[in-house]
Amino acid sequence: MTGIVYKSTGSWYTVKSEQGDFIECRMKGKFRIKGIKSTNPIAVGDIVDYELEQTSDTVTGTINNIHDRKNYIVRKAVNLSHQMHIIASNIDRVFLLVTINNPPTTFNFIDRFLVTAEAYGIEAILVFNKIDTLDEVTLDEQLYMQHVYQQIGYKCLRVSAAEKKGVDDLKELMKDKVSMFSGHSGVGKSTLVNAMEPSLHLKTKTISEASKQGQHTTTFAEMYDLSFGAKIIDTPGIKGFGMVDMEPTEISGYFPEFFKLKDQCKFNNCLHKEEPHCAIKAALEKDEIAWSRYNSYLKILEGDDENYRTDIYGEDRAASDKTRE
Repeated sequence: MTGIVYKSTGSWYTVKSEQGDFIECRMKGKFRIKGIKSTNPIAVGDIVDYELEQTSDTVTGTINNIHDRKNYIVRKAVNLSHQMHIIASNIDRVFLLVTINNPPTTFNFIDRFLVTAEAYGIEAILVFNKIDTLDEVTLDEQLYMQHVYQQIGYKCLRVSAAEKKGVDDLKELMKDKVSMFSGHSGVGKSTLVNAMEPSLHLKTKTISEASKQGQHTTTFAEMYDLSFGAKIIDTPGIKGFGMVDMEPTEISGYFPEFFKLKDQCKFNNCLHKEEPHCAIKAALEKDEIAWSRYNSYLKILEGDDENYRTDIYGEDRAASDKTRE
C-alpha cells in the first residue's frame, strides 16, 4: 500500500492512504543502516509504501520503501555537525514567516533559509507577519527588509494573522499546492494556520516578555489538508539554520543577485572576497547589492553556523545601513 507521511514523531509516522485513511506506521529497521546521514530518514511529505499489521484490536503499518523525493529542505542537525535534519519533502512552496521584534528575525537567518531553498529547488516566499504590532520605527525596518528581498525578486507578503489582513492573498498562493510554514518560534505559524482554517484549533503560545523569544508549541512537523484545496506543513520553530553539503564555490550561486554577475568576475572560481576585478564586490560598492546579503554570504562561506544571530541587520550594522543612504 502507498501513502503520504502527514506526521513524524521520530518513532511513529502518521500515513494517509490513497483511500484517505490515516494509519500509524513504524519504520522497517533496514532504513537505519543504509548510511543515511539524516537524523530522520523519513520526513513529512514523503511518499511511502507500507504493509498493514493487525495487533489485537489495532491496525498499524510498517514502512518498507520511500519513493524518490522531488525535493526536500534540510538544516544541520542540532549538536550533530555531520548530520542533517530533513524538515519536510515534496514541497511546492515554502513560506518563511518573519517578524521584526516579537521575536526578531535577522537578515542572516532569512538568507540562510533562502539559500537552502534555492539549493533544493523550492520556491520561497517571505511572509511578514504581525504587521498590526509595528510602530513607526519597526514599520520602517519591516519595509526596508521587504524592499531588500523584493529587489532581488522574492515575493513578499504583509500579513496580520490576528486581524486576518493579507490572509486571503496567502490562501490564493497556497491553493492546489503543498506548502510549508517555517520560522522562529513565536512568529505566528500556528496562529496563521488557524486564521486560514479555524476548525484546526492548533495550539498557540504568547511571546516571552523576558526574552522576546517564542515558545515551542508545534513539537513535530505535521501536514494538514485545508478546505480551500491546499496542504500545509506546519513545522516546529527553529532558532538557527545551519548549512549542509555546500562547497564554497557554489554558495554564491544560491544568491540570485550574485549569480547574475558571477560570469563578469575575472576568475571563474572567484569567492568574492579579496580577488581582483570581482563583479560582486564592485556592485556592492555601488550599493547594487545589499550589504546585509554580502555579510550573510561571508558568514555562510566561513561556516559560521553557531554565532550568526545578532541584531536584525547582522553584525555589520553600519555596513548594512549603507544601503539606506
